[in-house]
Formats: sequence, structure tokens, C-alpha cells
Amino acid sequence: MQQYAMLIAPSANRVFARSAVRMVANEIAVLGLGALDGAVEGVEERVLGGVPYLVFRSGSLSGRDVRLLSNVSGLFALFEVHGTMLEPIPVQRMDRYDDDLVSILKYAGKTNEQFTKLLLNVTAASAFGAERILAGGLKVFDPMCGRGTTLNQAAMYGFDAYGVEVDKRDFEAYGAFIQRWLKDKRLKHKALTSRVKRDGRGVGQQTRVEFAVTKELHRAGETQVIEIVNADTLRSGEVYRRRSFDLIVADVPYGVQHAAVRETRELSRRPTELLEAAIPVWAELLRPGGAMGLSWNTYMTERSEMAEMLEAAGMEVLDAAPYLDFEHRVDHAINRDLIVARMPR
Repeated sequence: MQQYAMLIAPSANRVFARSAVRMVANEIAVLGLGALDGAVEGVEERVLGGVPYLVFRSGSLSGRDVRLLSNVSGLFALFEVHGTMLEPIPVQRMDRYDDDLVSILKYAGKTNEQFTKLLLNVTAASAFGAERILAGGLKVFDPMCGRGTTLNQAAMYGFDAYGVEVDKRDFEAYGAFIQRWLKDKRLKHKALTSRVKRDGRGVGQQTRVEFAVTKELHRAGETQVIEIVNADTLRSGEVYRRRSFDLIVADVPYGVQHAAVRETRELSRRPTELLEAAIPVWAELLRPGGAMGLSWNTYMTERSEMAEMLEAAGMEVLDAAPYLDFEHRVDHAINRDLIVARMPR
């Protein structure tokens, strides 16, 4: 079998960096469960020439496999190992746009971009094979999208991205950012802000942009969509139709500084209570065969509770070994983990 070595990109976040190699190893292992054509074995950290790498073996990595591995969240460089020599493998990232789409916007509480990419990758690989992921066009929904970190990463991959956000300031900040970014990059686009109504009642304000990599694609109607709605996540089912999305991905409130407040009913909205109410609503929006990936603060909600909520909503929680080792410290009040569940076909 051929051995491969992956050099992990450095992280500005030192706390996250301590766990990054382990999490990327599990990310690769999840890809190997189904999305990759060739089996991946023996993923482990190893020091080569005094530098830490992730090494793994495979007997049959296809060109499509290499394209998918090129998008692993922590990838800096990929090599074939030949004895003591490393032969570089040209990476072929899916990124359609400049990476400042995901990195330029800074604000308190922003999810680490590398973790956002990992969560999206793991969720997509849990539902689809390499060919479907690499083709783009998946519809991704973030029901608590904040200022759009997940939406931006989905757009980088050529996916259509939709989000709901209850905080009006975050909604307005993201709408202004994405329109300004598209203008600065001179990308042909169309933007529209309107009110969303259902049965004659207002649900929330909506900003929708349609854009394309080139003017020619835009003229041909081959566009991508980013859409964000300012509404309570519990009203997501009023904003979007049932079975609208291939993937649902969210970094849910940590119960530290991101608590949501309901405007119409008295409910404490602590993270666990919010999720108990929201997960069944979100599940109705997921297409058969699609997947939901959620990250959360384990200090507020236990993994077993998360699994029970997802199963009660009719989904199958994925609990193979690599899915159970993504837990990592964010700060003294936040210990983050992720969980993925698939909607049966």
C-alpha cells in the first residue's frame, strides 16, 4: 500500500491548534468511511524530519480521492512517502473564490474558520460520495448562522447557502458584508432585500444575493445563492419548505454569550431547551439521505442528550469511531464537540 503524509496548516488559535491534528485525523477517517473510493488506513501523527505530519496508507487513491482530500480542513500540503523522501502531490481545492471570503470578517464569538470547514466536510461526507460533493450545487442551511461563517464556506465550495439569524445586528452586518465583498471582487451579482411572509403574516426580513464566478456564467443563469433571513430559528419551517436542504450545519449557542431571546413567548431558551424545540423543526427541512451536523458546548448539553433529540426527530445518529473523537476545548467555559445524524431515505 502507498503511504501518504499530510502537513497540517498552522493555526493562529493556539488552543485550537493543540487539538487540530487529532481532529483532522478523524476528519480523514470519516471521509474514508464512504466518501473516498479508496480505503484509508492507519491515520496517525508522525514526526518526519523533525516536523509533525499526519500519515496514512491507501492502496487505491483515485484522482477524485485526491481532489476530495485537497479540501481537508487542516491541509497545508500533501505528499506521497517513498522511504525517507516526500513527493509533493498537487492539491486541487474546491475553492471558487479568494479565501478572504471566510477570513476577512472578524468579530467576537466567530467560529474558528478551520473548525467550520471541518464541520461542513464531515457532514457532507456523511451523506454523499466524492463525486456529488465535488460537483458543487448542494443546498446548505445554517439555522443559527450569525454573521455567515458557514454560509461563506459553503459558497467557497460552490454550494447554495441559506441561513436564519435572530439577531438583527448580525443579519444586517452580514448582508452588508457579502454585498460589499462581491462588489470589491467585481463579481457579477444581484442582491435583493425583502420581507418574508407566510399566510399574510410577516416572518422576517430577507437578504438574497445571486452571483457567479464569471460574467458569462451569470448571464447564462448558472449562479449561486446566499440567502439570510432575520427570524427566530423556531420559525425556520415557515421560511423554507419541507425537505429543502441537502445539509444542515450549525454551531449552536454555547450558553455563554450567544443566548437567543424569544419575542413572543416566555421560554428561558437555555441551549438544551432551545435545541429540544429547534431540532424537530430543522429535521423537517432536511431531504431524505441528507445529513445534519451540529457543534455545541458539552458543559451545557451532554452528547447523549443531543443524540436523543436527533433520534426523536427521526434521524440516524452516526456513532462510528471517528465521530466520537472531535471533542476539544475552546476556553474555560466552552468544551466543544460535534455530532452528525443522517435522515433515512
